[in-house]
Amino acid sequence: MQSRTRSTRAGRPRSATADAAILAATRAALVELGWSRLTLGDVATRAGVAKTTLYRRWAGKNELVVDAVAELFDELRLPDHGSLAADIEGVVLQFAAILDRPEARSGLMAVVAESTRDEALRERIRTSIVDRQKRLVLEGRARARSRGELPPEPAPEEAARTADLIFDMVAGAVVHRTLISAEPADEQWVRGFTRILLTGLAAHSPSGGPSLLEELGGI
Repeated sequence: MQSRTRSTRAGRPRSATADAAILAATRAALVELGWSRLTLGDVATRAGVAKTTLYRRWAGKNELVVDAVAELFDELRLPDHGSLAADIEGVVLQFAAILDRPEARSGLMAVVAESTRDEALRERIRTSIVDRQKRLVLEGRARARSRGELPPEPAPEEAARTADLIFDMVAGAVVHRTLISAEPADEQWVRGFTRILLTGLAAHSPSGGPSLLEELGGI
C-alpha cells in the first residue's frame, strides 16, 4: 500500500504496515465511537503504535479520518456487465454500499462539515477521495466507446469537463439519497437513476409504462 500522507518532519522511513494498522484502527474507532469521540490516543492504542507515530504522519484527527475513509472508496471497481447502463448500476450499488457502512457514513459526514471552515481539509478530501474516484468515469467512458455505445472521444478539455459533470451527478445523487434523505439506494432506485443519467428527464417509456420519476417514486 502506498503512503497517502506526507510526513511533516524528518525521521525514519514510514512503515506501510504501521500505516495500514493505523487506518484500520481509525475505521474501527469510527464504528465503535463515532467521529466526535474518536481520539488519536485511542487509535494509537488500537493500532499498537506510539501516539507520536500518528502525529508524524497526520496533522490531526480530520486528516487521519479522510485517509481512513479514502481507503474504503479505493475498493470501488467498475464491473464489466456488458453495457454502459449495467456497468453504471453495478458501480453505483457498490458506492451506496460503502456509504452505508458506519465508518464511512460518520467519517465522511464529519470531515465534510469540518471542511466548510478549513480549505486545506477540503482540498485533502478532493485529492484523496474525489479526484481518485474520477478514474471510474474515465474507465466507463473508454469501455463504452470500445463497445460503440458512445461516440469517439471529444477534445481533451471537453472530455475532462464531461467527466467532472458525470462524477458530480452520480456522487451527488447517491450521497444525497443515502446520507441526507436516508433512503435506500436499492436496485430499483439505481436502475431509475441510471436511466435518467443516460436518457434525461424528458424520456418516456415507449411501452406506456410508468415515467422515470414515477418509477423512482419522486426525487
